[in-house]
Amino acid sequence: MKALSQKRRHPLVAVVLLAIALILTGGLYAVATASNQAQAASSTTYTASDIEEGQKLFVSNCATCHGLNAEGTVDGPSLVGVGAAAVDFQVGTGRMPMQMQGTQAQVKPRQFNDEQTHQLAAYVASLGAGPTVPEDEHLDVTKGDAANGAKVFLANCAMCHNAAGAGGALTRGKWAPTLMGVSEKHIYEAMETGPQNMPVFNDANITPEEKRDVITYLKAQEVNESPGGFKLGSLGPVSEGLLIWTLGLGIVIAFTIWLTSRSA
Repeated sequence: MKALSQKRRHPLVAVVLLAIALILTGGLYAVATASNQAQAASSTTYTASDIEEGQKLFVSNCATCHGLNAEGTVDGPSLVGVGAAAVDFQVGTGRMPMQMQGTQAQVKPRQFNDEQTHQLAAYVASLGAGPTVPEDEHLDVTKGDAANGAKVFLANCAMCHNAAGAGGALTRGKWAPTLMGVSEKHIYEAMETGPQNMPVFNDANITPEEKRDVITYLKAQEVNESPGGFKLGSLGPVSEGLLIWTLGLGIVIAFTIWLTSRSA
């Protein structure tokens, strides 16, 4: 026991233990990384080549803000576990890479084509499990229920995007963008991933069928933008109240002038 105690106090023990801990940590990380890459590569969507090319694109265009291993920096969040859907949405709508730092990423002409976006999504998907790009059956508006989609949208989305999906202002210079003209895939991905200030609506909050119904409702709005007549920018009761107040006040002033001129 005395000899064992002396060995534990040997100055090299700490170094040996640290080396063993590093080896074990590195081994576990390698296994986990290989598992994630194998899972992404084995899917029907992504191949090992997609992941490799996506990593090259990521290092060249995204690592400055998100880190070489997508671990995140002070300028950008970690992308480990965000999933392919988040990448497909952010890159596919031109929000990423950001043109400049600001309150939120702005929609602009996209920098990458469909194939490159696909490859970037494959690489990020290989880093950890996350929401996937939706399947076509979840985007088929011919199978959706616009009436139910309106109920879901009004209960969960209208407070920011307004009832017509035209968007609106939020606090501290932020805004909810218009949903008119946005593709079915990107609307679905936004609900799944919660970009910018938007909450995440996973399948427990809004089912895939309800998401499809919401998309169906929004696409119906695009076809019939103003069922009630003059839409006033689809900004809701504020613009409508302002119009009524302005017209009403003008009528009162005109009537008062008319009465005054009659009495004279």
